[in-house]
Amino acid sequence: MNDITQAPAGARRSLLPLLFFVALFLGTGLYLQSQDVAYAFYQLPGHVAIIPALILAIWLHRAPLQQSIDVMIKGAGNSNIITMCIIYLLAGAFASVATATGGVDAAVNAGLSLVPAPWLLPGLFVIAALVSTAMGTSMGTIGALAPIAVGLANQAGLEQALVAGVLLSGAMFGDNLSIISDTTIASTRTQGAQMADKFRENIKIALPAAALTLLLYVLLANEGAPIQIDQVNWSGVLPYAAILLLAVMGLNVFVVLLLGIVLAALQGALFADYAMANLGKDIATGFANVQEIFLLAMLVSALSEFIKQQGGLQWIAGKIQQTANRLKLAGNKAQQLAIAALAFSSNLCIANNTVAIVLTGDVAKTLAQQHHITPRRSASLLDIFACISQGLVPYGAQALLLGASFGISPWQVVSQSYYCLILLLVALLIILARKN
Repeated sequence: MNDITQAPAGARRSLLPLLFFVALFLGTGLYLQSQDVAYAFYQLPGHVAIIPALILAIWLHRAPLQQSIDVMIKGAGNSNIITMCIIYLLAGAFASVATATGGVDAAVNAGLSLVPAPWLLPGLFVIAALVSTAMGTSMGTIGALAPIAVGLANQAGLEQALVAGVLLSGAMFGDNLSIISDTTIASTRTQGAQMADKFRENIKIALPAAALTLLLYVLLANEGAPIQIDQVNWSGVLPYAAILLLAVMGLNVFVVLLLGIVLAALQGALFADYAMANLGKDIATGFANVQEIFLLAMLVSALSEFIKQQGGLQWIAGKIQQTANRLKLAGNKAQQLAIAALAFSSNLCIANNTVAIVLTGDVAKTLAQQHHITPRRSASLLDIFACISQGLVPYGAQALLLGASFGISPWQVVSQSYYCLILLLVALLIILARKN
């Protein structure tokens, strides 16, 4: 295998479109935020912001237009990316059908029914963690739980920022760990890992961090007023439990998600007065909900193909390897830290953990292959550190939504994101402590 520290001439120039994309996306968000525009970082969608970068990449390619277009199409049509996009569609369809059949409300009420008032903080963390693991989306979890949590915080007289931080912590747990999360899909597909393998690798780090976070919330818990909840529909929880169990058992993810859609629809028809005639419309709604990340994944892959062909990714990997070599750590620990730093820093720029994973996937895979890091571990590192970063940026969608829901600053929200901080510490310690 070629030495990745040797990159062809012009490699650095090939990175200009990527830097342009980051500057355009980040710069627009920062400017709009300074103007107090709500959800400033989401006013210019990523799949629109990347179009000027693609035009620049075509111009820098210095080839006939049709040849450059062929390169773009080759990148967008990468088999891993297309597979990832189809999984996105199925995951979106499942989430939409499960929501329409009352699955989200059932999962929330089931959790709240088990939480005594004095244990509201640890209880909300566990509920958010379970719901986000089942749904595969931190934003969906926050959207479902935030209105309830605001009312509960007022009932119990709890600090708003602390409760918002609890929700963010639990939501990021599932965003990172769930087998139907877009970050899991992106990390496993880019690294060539199986979802069940990545889950087992991931939980070794996420579970200790979650246990420590739970202990912290137990210590912070205090007496509160009784909690009022709606009647629990336990059957609504079954589709979520089923797909999680089947995925961990190693069943093909396409089969898992298709079964999940069928089970959610049947559960709704049998126990929740769901009209099966609406199934097609709800599936289409799920497809539409993932449209942005679907398009962005394809366009980022197209941009990456230009960078790859001109040696840009090879140059990045070489620089990271040189930095890692200076650390002089045993085995491949330095390279594992390099993959972690790559995912973390990329997400600071993009404020979208899935996009950060797609952007850095090829570089991470190169480092992993050359330093005998297993695909499941590189996928786990990408997902963990991108999600840690996402849970700590005040301009991320999660912090912005929680800030708006609780009427507080997003900075206050991320300052209470204890799980992400503990996960960062635990992950670094485990990387440095394990033998290989």
